[in-house]
Amino acid sequence: MPTDAIITLTDPRSTAAEAYRTLRTNIEFSGVDTRLRTLLVTAAAPTNDKSVIVANLAVAMADGDRRVILVDADLRRPAQHTLFGLPNERGFSNLFKDESALSQPPLQAVPNTSLQVLTSGPLPPIPSQLLAAKKLDEVLARLSELAEMIIFDAPPVITVNDASLLASKVDGVLLAVRAGGTKRDHVKAAKDRLEKVNARLIGAVLTNASVDTTLQYT
Repeated sequence: MPTDAIITLTDPRSTAAEAYRTLRTNIEFSGVDTRLRTLLVTAAAPTNDKSVIVANLAVAMADGDRRVILVDADLRRPAQHTLFGLPNERGFSNLFKDESALSQPPLQAVPNTSLQVLTSGPLPPIPSQLLAAKKLDEVLARLSELAEMIIFDAPPVITVNDASLLASKVDGVLLAVRAGGTKRDHVKAAKDRLEKVNARLIGAVLTNASVDTTLQYT
């Protein structure tokens, strides 16, 4: 069962759920000139908000029977299987080593939505080596055949290299920033690192802000 943190499923009429739908709309408009089919969400520093944002955004993106895949690409501290209440024996990491998994990715459907979740799968000893492999292009191409939109949950960008490796391959990157919790210099460092790999930073999501709706997009 999904946790209460996925408000877009547990209370879709709430103000918070509506904020995620607004975020979805803003992201869609950011891709008017360049079609946005792959989106990576990362954070400037470790925060529990990041994976919750990804889960809720993925549900919102799947509105209207749009085929969406949420990939837990955080191979250090995966959270999507916990948030959605899903098993995690097989997942994203298997696609790099198992041709049968690549041919038929172990996607798990979220009931009453058109969203499918690809959990992290077994955690590799050195995730950055896995993501730096040439196989990544093949994995991304295979997933793109199966959905209209793919959303990646990635580790914080300034703590490990994983997010940068993925960011250079996707159409857009969204940065999660926690008000009162993320330092300004960390945000700048994250932005600089993403620019170095020519990632397309489409905006930032501010959470924990002292306003009526705590989810903001810039």
